Amino acid sequence: MAYCILADIKKAIPEVVIIQLTDDDNIGEIVSANVNKAIAAADATIDAYCQRYYTIPLNPVPPKIVEISADIAIYNLYSRSDLPLPEIRKDRNDAAIKFLEKVAKGDIDLGAATPAPTDTSNGAESNCDKSARIFTRDKMKGF
Repeated sequence: MAYCILADIKKAIPEVVIIQLTDDDNIGEIVSANVNKAIAAADATIDAYCQRYYTIPLNPVPPKIVEISADIAIYNLYSRSDLPLPEIRKDRNDAAIKFLEKVAKGDIDLGAATPAPTDTSNGAESNCDKSARIFTRDKMKGF
């Protein structure tokens, strides 16, 4: 499930611009496959930032995430074309990433999204790192 759709992108930029950004073969239409790739990349970015505190994909999708997905997807569309990137698009992408960084730090709560499950195990092991040791006696021999 994508966090935004073509209609959300059309609310932000004119259809003629979307055609220019996606129509590599000059057919005069929006190429949905290119839009979908840009949205998928935007959503992957969002998931990477949100996965620490939320179950991904986010469901329900908070309205702010729809907006951020569209902004990053538009930035991605410009990135794949030779059209100059408008300053407003750069600013909106930068603001989206800053917002996501705050989500990743736990400074911003998305509210409606499902929180990631927390470890509910009891006992002394819950505070221990269970990963394998990197430095062992055998590996450190000779140092």
